[in-house]
Amino acid sequence: VRLVESGGGLVQLGDSLILSCSASGRGGDGRDFSSWAMGWFRQRPGKAHEFVAAISWIGGDADYGHSVKGRFTISRDNVQKTTYLQMDSLRPEDTAVYYCAADQGGWPLNSVPEAYTYWGRGTPVAVSS
Repeated sequence: VRLVESGGGLVQLGDSLILSCSASGRGGDGRDFSSWAMGWFRQRPGKAHEFVAAISWIGGDADYGHSVKGRFTISRDNVQKTTYLQMDSLRPEDTAVYYCAADQGGWPLNSVPEAYTYWGRGTPVAVSS
């Protein structure tokens, strides 16, 4: 399984950014992206992974971390095997490396990193004031 994030960069306060995560391969149980719940986490230097958002395998259910609720939107395209994170009204405190991750369970949604089996390498986002 391979997860590859893209779309990070340097933006200014109040800007928007869209992150993408492309998935390939199958898990040990033979299932692939279309069966997994997908999540986004972020990590600031010296800090633990922080839950950002998660979406169920079919996309009908989503959950968000408190600090991003109302500003970020997670979505997915099971045909393209890609999950997206639309980030609006960005703030300097959103600066972090953003990771996508796959939860083979599919549902219910999990907000803890330990529930996710596969991880990408991350894409950095920096928001200047």
